Amino acid sequence: MNIQWYPGHMTKARRMMQENIKLIDIVIELLDARTPISSRNPDIDTLANNKFRLVILNKSDLADAKANDEWKEYFNKQGINVVTINAKSGDGMKNITALVQESCKEKIERDRKRGIINRPIRAMIVGIPNVGKSTFINSYAKKACTKVGNKPGVTKGKQWIKINKNVELLDTPGILWPKFDDEEVGKRLAFIGSINDDILPKVELSCELIDFLKNNYLGILSNRYNVNEDNESSEILHEIATNRGCIMKGSEIDYEKAASILLDEYRNGVLGRITLERP
Repeated sequence: MNIQWYPGHMTKARRMMQENIKLIDIVIELLDARTPISSRNPDIDTLANNKFRLVILNKSDLADAKANDEWKEYFNKQGINVVTINAKSGDGMKNITALVQESCKEKIERDRKRGIINRPIRAMIVGIPNVGKSTFINSYAKKACTKVGNKPGVTKGKQWIKINKNVELLDTPGILWPKFDDEEVGKRLAFIGSINDDILPKVELSCELIDFLKNNYLGILSNRYNVNEDNESSEILHEIATNRGCIMKGSEIDYEKAASILLDEYRNGVLGRITLERP
């Protein structure tokens, strides 16, 4: 299953970032804690060259707690400040401004030596679609600054947002990269909902998720759906469909509906705290 998706507005978003990067001091990179590497846009390393960096692992409540600690250690070893948050509940948000200032301490000290005091740090928030960027910004600013939606592509253009007297934030639309070199990356992004479901083979995708869960989180599927995990993924999907009443006219199994149930329940944390990749 090879997933590719790069609509035209993403080319525009990348160009917008290139034009505005010179205006900012720090790039805040919002990642999905369930798949931090796959939800990183490698273009950002080039675009944000010579800028201060802060990595935020959002949706950490949906990710394996032990894996969250491993990922924090991974980024810290690279000299990148990192924090785990749940933007929806606000958990971890109170540390953000202090981390932004810590990440920019060299710039703040340079300004102080030049007699510039209390100039707000200008930050750019970047992240791939559906990583929770709008929810994060609204939570950070403590007001509704941006549209929020549980689907990719809600943020359409750039906007400056005054967070507090210390930080001003430039929001940008979420961007993916033109081609996934690793097929597994596209798959993981599809699992978490960063790629539009309308273009995905959901039945095939759900079978891939079943295989991953069987291999890494044994017991979750049987506990939730009362299925036999010794079976093949297609047979397990059939069991899920039967047990959840996904039946069409003529007693035909509705595999699409069963696939949607599985993917939605994974994405919303109903199946538990599940991380898709480890450092």
